[in-house]
Amino acid sequence: MFRLLNLELQKLLLNRTSKVLIFISFILPFFVILLSSLKINVFGFFTLELGELGIFNFPIIWHLTTFFASQFKFFFAIVVVSMIGNEYSNKTLKQNLIDGLSKKEFILSKFYTIVFFSFISTVLISIISLCIGLYYSSYNEISIIFIETNFLIAYFVKLVGFFSLCLFFGMLVKRSAFALAFLFILYILEWIIFGLFAWKFNSDTAEKIQNFFPLKSMYKLIDQPFQRIAMTKFPDKTNLVYDYAVHSYEIAIVLAWTALFIFLSYRLLKKRDL
Repeated sequence: MFRLLNLELQKLLLNRTSKVLIFISFILPFFVILLSSLKINVFGFFTLELGELGIFNFPIIWHLTTFFASQFKFFFAIVVVSMIGNEYSNKTLKQNLIDGLSKKEFILSKFYTIVFFSFISTVLISIISLCIGLYYSSYNEISIIFIETNFLIAYFVKLVGFFSLCLFFGMLVKRSAFALAFLFILYILEWIIFGLFAWKFNSDTAEKIQNFFPLKSMYKLIDQPFQRIAMTKFPDKTNLVYDYAVHSYEIAIVLAWTALFIFLSYRLLKKRDL
């Protein structure tokens, strides 16, 4: 495993574009810290400081930061599809196979890299969340601080699943730009299918079916936190109540898609004439 990971890291770090994109993908989550210190001047009458509103209290901080950090995943997605595009354009894929690397090891090297960077990103966001929470939160009991750290697990699984999808599209079309375009096509396709099911049945049934789709299932791992924040400010508003928790079956769905994408990537490579 470490041999394959080291091989892939060497390729990425020798590529200037990849290094820049990796750097950006790791730096952007730190903008959550800027969000916590943001002060909004309301028409000169008073200053609204987000950090003082209680939205960075434990345990909601885990939900908030993982949701925002996951929005920056597209930068590393470019790195993932570029890994495949460069292999074909630079002929390094064929050379690696000639040098003794099996097709299975080639796909595993990409997957290990995805897992590695997803893990590093998860560690970074956990440190950021802990620091912001310890500074702003009104609660400092250990039981409260770590009660919802399962959002970190969901964040990690979400990244691995999404990047595995990018890997599959990269293997499918061999070109970075087209692979990223397929992501938007899939997004539109999922909503078209949702509309058809909503028309045929009803919106509730259509949404339940849509939650099994690749992109939607990944999004559902970490639901938007804004409604939850509103619930804390207006507890009497029962219409604001919704299910924001991380569920094991949601993680299982994304893991199943991840396994399928890696398997399909391997099958594509195995059958393709290089």
